[in-house]
Amino acid sequence: MSETCPILSTPTPQLRRAGIALLSVVLPAFNEAGSLALLLPRLQQALSAQAEALELVVVDDGSNDDTALVVHSAIAKGLPARLVRLSRNFGKEAALSAGLDVADGDVVICMDADGQHPLETVLDMIALWRAGRDVVYGVQTERVNSQSATRRGFTRVFYWLMHIGTRVEIPAHAGDFRLLDRCVVLALRRLPERARYMKGLFAWVGFDAIGVPYVPENRLHGVSHYKYRRLFSLALTAMTAFTQVPLRMVTALGVLVSILAVMFGLWVIFETTVIGVSVSGYATVVTSIVFLAGVQLMCLGIIGEYLGRVFDEVKQRPLYLTREITPPLPRPAAGQDGGAT
Repeated sequence: MSETCPILSTPTPQLRRAGIALLSVVLPAFNEAGSLALLLPRLQQALSAQAEALELVVVDDGSNDDTALVVHSAIAKGLPARLVRLSRNFGKEAALSAGLDVADGDVVICMDADGQHPLETVLDMIALWRAGRDVVYGVQTERVNSQSATRRGFTRVFYWLMHIGTRVEIPAHAGDFRLLDRCVVLALRRLPERARYMKGLFAWVGFDAIGVPYVPENRLHGVSHYKYRRLFSLALTAMTAFTQVPLRMVTALGVLVSILAVMFGLWVIFETTVIGVSVSGYATVVTSIVFLAGVQLMCLGIIGEYLGRVFDEVKQRPLYLTREITPPLPRPAAGQDGGAT
């Protein structure tokens, strides 16, 4: 397929797409052998009628279970599956990027490999793509009820900081579950950064996007591997990759501390010269030193996070390495279907 997008003479709201020649589904997976054994046949059954050809791209992100064997078994049974096996665990953002780099589809759907993303919502996404949308993302409607109050609070603060710190509108409660037109996939491939926050990158490239609500289903097998430590790490990556709010907060804190220090100094001078109070100053000095030391260390930590991102970028290491990629599936003959009308 050509690696360029067609120039459309028809405005997007009136765009109607006839069909899909090749539909790709990208499934990042880490120890999801049990779920994939059930999910891959379901995907084939539900989506085969939506396109002339289907490919299920499973990205094995350094799993230590039978994830790779399950995919090879599916291929042997005739399922339209492909395996991208990374050399180690690089993280979901890198695995998702690897899947997008390999996917050949005119339309690419990103889903979790645990089966929590409902197939009915995928069909709704495809219908919206046919109506002219370039990006269709899932919005989790029952997220509030399924999370603890602490996590909901951190989530609200995170999205508030992202909202005030960047011109890119990142939808709240929208994850990696989404449909991407080929043009969007090609645009994402042009982004070279190593510190990747995919939800931010999806928003940054733009294009005509719309959200669809969905209620997550129960996992097909096992338990989630995405714990608080990974969530915090991802949030930190997002903050340092898409906004300068932490740096601006450091600047504001420095100004505030300076103002307070000047005011306190003036008060000490007034108290000594006018009131005549002799100030011993020991407790005040110790408290001030400890406070200012904490402020300085916090500021250095925030600056260090940004400097660490720069360090990772200048090394120019690849985002991921692969140990196995199965051959691509045959594409339908050109001109049979797909495209815009």
